[in-house]
Amino acid sequence: MADIRLGNLNYIVLMGRSVREPELKYTPKGNPICNFSIAVNRRYQDKATQEWKDEASFFNCVSIGQQAERCAERLKKGSAIIVEGTLRSRSWTSQNGDKRNTVEIFARRVQILDKMGSEPEAGTVPEPEAEEQNIPPENLDDLPF
Repeated sequence: MADIRLGNLNYIVLMGRSVREPELKYTPKGNPICNFSIAVNRRYQDKATQEWKDEASFFNCVSIGQQAERCAERLKKGSAIIVEGTLRSRSWTSQNGDKRNTVEIFARRVQILDKMGSEPEAGTVPEPEAEEQNIPPENLDDLPF
């Protein structure tokens, strides 16, 4: 069994709501970093009471580059979002000298599902409208989704 080599797969997709306002910071070299958190619900049926219940899980996310600035501009507490990325762990020493560890989502793509108003807020850039494609009905079964 020791001869088996496993591939690497670290990919996560979450859909939920932002639980706090995003925090935009810049590295010493001027690269933007946006930190935000997402809450994801899991609905399940309690076996004892047969009652449906919701359980929330909370995840810290990090976005970098132009996407970080876009998140900081458009993302608000309560926004519906989809986050695609990878799990990353990091360690640091707190100001008290305690060792700290965290696992967070390194967001490669953040899609904000909330509709923007008819006129964008000052300082925001509206999403480009998707091109409509005329797909014949007989080819709809060939679509990959």
